Amino acid sequence: MPEILGALRSQGYHIVGKHSAVKTCHWAKEALTGGEMCYKGKFYGISSHRCIQMSPAVAHCTNMCAYCWRLLPNEHGIEWDGSRILSEDSPEEIAEGAVRAHRRALNGFKGHPNVSLERFEESRSPRHVAISLSGEPTAYSCLDGLIGEFQRRGLTTFLVSNGTNPAALGAIREPTQLYISLSAPSEELYRRVCRPTAPGSWGRLIESISMLPSFSCPTVIRLTAVKGLNMEDPEGYSRIIMKGSPSYVEVKAYMHVGFSTTRLGFSAMPSHAEVMGFAGELADLTGYEVVGDVPISRVALLSRIGKPKRVS
Repeated sequence: MPEILGALRSQGYHIVGKHSAVKTCHWAKEALTGGEMCYKGKFYGISSHRCIQMSPAVAHCTNMCAYCWRLLPNEHGIEWDGSRILSEDSPEEIAEGAVRAHRRALNGFKGHPNVSLERFEESRSPRHVAISLSGEPTAYSCLDGLIGEFQRRGLTTFLVSNGTNPAALGAIREPTQLYISLSAPSEELYRRVCRPTAPGSWGRLIESISMLPSFSCPTVIRLTAVKGLNMEDPEGYSRIIMKGSPSYVEVKAYMHVGFSTTRLGFSAMPSHAEVMGFAGELADLTGYEVVGDVPISRVALLSRIGKPKRVS
C-alpha cells in the first residue's frame, strides 16, 4: 500500500487516512479563477470550486477499465488485491479529512490575481462531494455512514459506482444523485473494456442497474464512449438503459489522459460530434430527450424527466 499511495501523491492526490483520497480537479481550479464550471455545474448546478472530488477506496476497485486514467497497480508490477480494504477508517475521520484536504489543496489560490477573496472563502466551505475519484466506493463497508456524515455537514452527495456490488448499493441511504457506469452493451465486450477482476461482475452490474427504479433520488447511467472499442450496438445499450429507467443518461467521451495513454491511442477519443451522434441514436431508441451538451467536455445529457433540477 505505501508504494501505491506514494505514486498517487506524485500525481497530486491528497491521501486521507489509510484508504481515502482527495484530488482537486481542473474544473475546481478553473471555477475558482473565474473560468468555466465543469459539465456537472452546467447540467446540475454544482459550484465546481465548492465540490470535493474524493474516494473512500482510492486504490480498491473490482475493474481494471481500459479507459481508466488512474493508476492501476497490477499494471505497474505492484501485486494488489484491490477489492478489499483490510483496516477501515471511520466515516467521521474520512469526512473531516476530506474537507481539510480540499481546503489544503486550494490554499495556494489565496492572493491569486484572478481569484476574488469572496470566491476563495466560498471554496473553503464546500457544498458538494463527488464520491467518485478513483476506485470503487462500495469497497468501503461504511459507505452508508460516510454519505450520512457528508449530508450531516450540509454537503450534497454524488455517488458514482461501477455497479459490481449491488448488495452494498441496496444497503446505503440515498445520495443526492446516484450514478452507475455502463461501458458495454454485452458481457463479451464488458470483459474487454472493463476487465473485471472477479467472475460474475456483468451479472452484478445488470442487477445494480435493475435496482435504480427503487431509488427516489435522481439516477444516472453513465457511458464512457471509446471510439473503436465500445461505441457500437446502441440497441444493446438501450435495452439495458430501459431496465434501469434512470432519470438521466450521460454519454461522455473517453479522454486521452493519464495512465489510459499506455493502453489506448489518441484516436480512441471521439469528437463531440461523434458523441452527440451516438447519444442521438440512444435517444431515438429509448425515448429519452437530449437536453444538454458541453462541447469542451465532449458530453451529452439525455433525460427521461425533462431538464435537470439544479442542486442547491
